[in-house]
Amino acid sequence: MALYAELHRHLGGSVVPRVLWRYFERHSSELISRFSSYSDFEDFYTRPRNTLDEYLELHTLVESVQTAETLPYFIYRLVRGAYIFENLAYLELRYTPYLRTPEHLSQSQRIDKMTEIVEVVGKASHLPEYPIVTSQILCMHSRLPYEVNKAIVDLAAHNRQYVCAVDVAGGDSHYSDRLQELISLYDYARSLGINTTGHLYETTDGCYPELLPYLMRIGHGIQIPLLYPELLPEVARLGQCLEVCPTTYLKTGTLQDIRQLKLVFDRCFEAGVDIAICTDNAGLHNVRLPFEYENLLTYDIINFEQLQACQDAAFRHAFAWPYGQRPAYLLNGLLKPERATALA
Repeated sequence: MALYAELHRHLGGSVVPRVLWRYFERHSSELISRFSSYSDFEDFYTRPRNTLDEYLELHTLVESVQTAETLPYFIYRLVRGAYIFENLAYLELRYTPYLRTPEHLSQSQRIDKMTEIVEVVGKASHLPEYPIVTSQILCMHSRLPYEVNKAIVDLAAHNRQYVCAVDVAGGDSHYSDRLQELISLYDYARSLGINTTGHLYETTDGCYPELLPYLMRIGHGIQIPLLYPELLPEVARLGQCLEVCPTTYLKTGTLQDIRQLKLVFDRCFEAGVDIAICTDNAGLHNVRLPFEYENLLTYDIINFEQLQACQDAAFRHAFAWPYGQRPAYLLNGLLKPERATALA
């Protein structure tokens, strides 16, 4: 059995439509009162949007119900599905903890409550019956104040048993007015020894070369090979990995055809730049990681050898994977003594 690593999955967008619908039916029926049936809700929740900003508005629907009390409910179902249906051995969940705290509290109170959220997510993610190595990436947010974003970096530094990195999210078109602020925050994170990734070069509005030197991985990054291939040698030199999420670009209107990704993969392989294939928002897309693999193969965007290279890269660039090799090689090592005994 193949085992996979998922490096880019949002906690808010990871809830599959059926689980979210059942939660709303039981606890927040007013949020689905405008839908006549589940199928209507599923269509609304998973259909493509025109822009990234329009797409990101869907996150608020889930964030509003992901509280300290309800997060274990959602995470249990998330991890169970990831283990049973996706064969995941490793999962990084990313989210903005501030947006899971009660809105009626003051900013300082909400900052204080973030520690509880990280602990709840960390404990809920460790399920003995579904043994997946999990870790959290805490997202700074392009629309949150500097004080909150700095507190998120500090939170990551003080909770390394649960947190493996920081990120910035919230729509890349909103970075430009705060670019120096984001650079200072990433510089601060690196000074504390915190791993870094960031939503960058996802759309044509998110191309900020000034941020690249501060990132260990690049969230999406597809516009680099598409529009700025001259940057690829430096990306390769820095050992950065692109977290490519194929279905996302169709859902956000960033690409019109998945076959446009062939140029992304071709140029990255040619330049020696690693790619990890990810789902981003598996619930919003109603897809699972093996589907992303199959889709890229079906459309001849990559071949099987390149797929394996991407799967290897995912484990190699996983911030919290505790082993030197991916599970397949570890399993082969375990099986060799048995084979030797059988042949004796």
